[in-house]
Amino acid sequence: MDFEIRSAQDMAELVERWGFLPFFANDVKGFSIEEHCPGELWFSNETDGPWEWKAPAMKLCGGMYGKLFAGKAGYVSRAWLADLANFRRDGYDFDSRMDEGIAPEKDCYVYTTILGEGRVTSRRLKQLCNFNKNGNKGFETVMTRLQMQTYICVSDFVYDRDKFGRPYGWGVAEYTAAESLLGDDALRSAYRRKPEKSYELIFEHLRKLLPEASDENIKKLIQR
Repeated sequence: MDFEIRSAQDMAELVERWGFLPFFANDVKGFSIEEHCPGELWFSNETDGPWEWKAPAMKLCGGMYGKLFAGKAGYVSRAWLADLANFRRDGYDFDSRMDEGIAPEKDCYVYTTILGEGRVTSRRLKQLCNFNKNGNKGFETVMTRLQMQTYICVSDFVYDRDKFGRPYGWGVAEYTAAESLLGDDALRSAYRRKPEKSYELIFEHLRKLLPEASDENIKKLIQR
């Protein structure tokens, strides 16, 4: 687990190497970007750091970024996306969930809005779906659930710009339907397997990668 992250390229390489990479420290010691990136790079005024590298790293590794680990952010490499989607979706495309009436109404509204927009920032999506103090509630819950189920993901981060065109402030997440960004095959090629088999493959991979982690802590990271 000895690897230091000092660039977006380093971050992408670690995603490729491990297959799964949470952004923040968790119950599995050493299994996060936070623990492998020097502290001075996190909030530096002189150089970019992990906050700014999130989107570039995602594009470099070709995988998925979003709330994928117990509702917390992180990456999954392209090589493991299909099995994660197969397990997390329990064999259902989102259309199938809607047809069978097992997708919550708010999830359907948010997902179809994202699909219609193509790419949309969280700020704009709240407005489009009427999530506000006097309207719908539970926006973050819906967004986390759809990301955990791998139906949507972060496609980029959008920054405000000053009069010189320079980005500043915190980037606002832009979302898209996962298949729109990554392609059908990347998400659905493991559908021929039972979801339980995909879970076993992921668990065994992480069991070998993280020999000192408990089975329970690994299960927490990959559970639905």
